[in-house]
Amino acid sequence: MSDLCSPTFAGLAQRLGFSCDTAGGLVHFRNPLALENWTLPVLEITVIAGAVLALVYAISRWRRHNDPTNLVLWFGAIAYLLIIEPPLYFPAAFGIGAHVDTMFAHNVFSVQFLWGRLPLYIVAIYPMMATIAFEIVRNLGVFRRYGTAIGAVAVGFVHHCFYEIFDHLGPQLRWWEWTLGNEMNKPFFDSVPLPSVVVFAALWPTSLAFFVQLLVGRHVDEGRDFSGGQVLWRTVAAGVLASIGTFVLPLPATVATAVSGSTGVGGVVYAVILVILAAVAVTVLVAQWRRLRAGETAAGYSNRLMPGYGAVYLVVMVVLWATALPAYLGAVDGVTANGDPVGSLWYAAACLVLAALTVAAVFTVGQPALSRTTPEPIGSGSR
Repeated sequence: MSDLCSPTFAGLAQRLGFSCDTAGGLVHFRNPLALENWTLPVLEITVIAGAVLALVYAISRWRRHNDPTNLVLWFGAIAYLLIIEPPLYFPAAFGIGAHVDTMFAHNVFSVQFLWGRLPLYIVAIYPMMATIAFEIVRNLGVFRRYGTAIGAVAVGFVHHCFYEIFDHLGPQLRWWEWTLGNEMNKPFFDSVPLPSVVVFAALWPTSLAFFVQLLVGRHVDEGRDFSGGQVLWRTVAAGVLASIGTFVLPLPATVATAVSGSTGVGGVVYAVILVILAAVAVTVLVAQWRRLRAGETAAGYSNRLMPGYGAVYLVVMVVLWATALPAYLGAVDGVTANGDPVGSLWYAAACLVLAALTVAAVFTVGQPALSRTTPEPIGSGSR
């Protein structure tokens, strides 16, 4: 695959400690004990285990309650990944090389796809984190109370909080490296491109949650059943439409950058979009939690499995951040002694607090009695 190894990717790979010649083939396995550092296999285990747990729950939910919402969400996230990621890895092969250069490179992990471009944990993080965010919002009854669009915004915000803890740590621990000179990555928020902070942390899960709820979730809430064929096409549609939505939602920032010729102006618009999304989400999440606590309304759905795993993920991230803190505090001009860029500690800490509060919100409201929209625990009797 040397013909698909651009100079930009080759440079990023070299700085991460591997090369196009040693990146492997379509699928490649490595000894997890021989990776760049010990945090890589810890990250892999955490994310992949969460994705498997989410899939097991999604299958159980459909089998026992005729509710394929979580299954469509899980595979819709994979469909989205397959649409979005390959062109970013091989822009020349997709005919966009003249307009899009390599934006980033992942380090090599235990299981890697596509000639060193796509680690298995990245495949897993899409459905894992989308499920955690979606389940937190669904447990709080936001979709039922406020509808599909506002519920999707809440999912995007919760996802953003969980994701940014990871996003601001990755470059320092060499989980990946961004192309600093790529205009599509600018402006940077410390070591993270602001477009990533907004688009890939908040807007894509907003888009996916909207179409999953629109095509499946709201109908399930109304008592409708779906056949296997109906679930299949709705899953594909959710992934495709979510990718389109991810292009549409940040258009104000894209247009602002193009018209002004300044990535700084575009960055301001990105920040405004994020502030608006956060303001809407925080307002409805807090209001709905207070209603549930006061007994004024019922969520109509309860599943603490994935919110609980969200807490596990947060604990792992705290440990990883703690081990990276000495090098972070010793960084000069945003670069550690080992030459690794650091993210924003204050922003990651704020996201950690907010993510923990959303998990706590789920566990501090009452659970409704079992119904079609209230799952039995995995392993319990059939419906």
